[in-house]
Amino acid sequence: MPRLSVTVLGVVAAMLAACGDAGPSSRDPDALEGRLTLTGSSTVAPVAAEIAKRYETLHPGVRIDVQTGGSSRGIADARGGLADIGMSSRALKPAERDGVVEHVLARDGVAFVIHADNPVETLTHEQVLDIYTGRIDNWRDVGGRDAPIVVINRAEGRSELELVTGHFRIKPSQIDADVVAGENQQCVKLVSGNPDAIVYLSVGTAEFEASRGAPLKPLPMDGVAASTATVRAGAFPLGRPLVLITRPGASPLAESFVAYALSDQVHDLIERQSFVPTD
Repeated sequence: MPRLSVTVLGVVAAMLAACGDAGPSSRDPDALEGRLTLTGSSTVAPVAAEIAKRYETLHPGVRIDVQTGGSSRGIADARGGLADIGMSSRALKPAERDGVVEHVLARDGVAFVIHADNPVETLTHEQVLDIYTGRIDNWRDVGGRDAPIVVINRAEGRSELELVTGHFRIKPSQIDADVVAGENQQCVKLVSGNPDAIVYLSVGTAEFEASRGAPLKPLPMDGVAASTATVRAGAFPLGRPLVLITRPGASPLAESFVAYALSDQVHDLIERQSFVPTD
């Protein structure tokens, strides 16, 4: 059998190395790979998860885990390095901004929401305050049917609790609640299943779930309709930013994901969740 020359063998070896997957050395050096963990706000989590799915299709070597737990958890995890990216449905307080960077993903509001079968169409500022502090405990006292009001409060660490108590200038301990709820989806289920319940939650979440058939009725606040349109116009009294949080010098993967989440490439996903994208 004739022997192949060293030159020919070298050419064959080079051709074999060029074909197929030759390992890491043949991959795009700029390709992103790795894992990201996002934790925090249950308002931000659903849209972050949708953005993550689309990002993963663009970067097959990336996996993104989105966990809830409340805005306070998201802020603390980002600051402490327990998460690559935190999620908050409120602006950070001055004391929380040290050592982190805020990225405003979208805008939302917080509204009081009742069951769609409840005949009440609006509540004044004073009526809401009286309901949540226990001075009014029957719907007939605010133009509804004769039925006890089931007051749902939000758990500690939830941005909605801080925003509502700040708006009404009360302390959390002054709220007289029948039920305490954490996640937005828990609030949706509680009100959908009880015509006499009231809760406060994300305007975008309420609008989105109502569009999918949940029997929810967001009430106007201070005479302004609770809707994505009024949030977009800056007219809704209890507006808030939806925020992603990173540390300075975050990994290239975290920086890439945040840049993608803030781009107009995901505005459709943000609007689909009934939030208002940033320009």
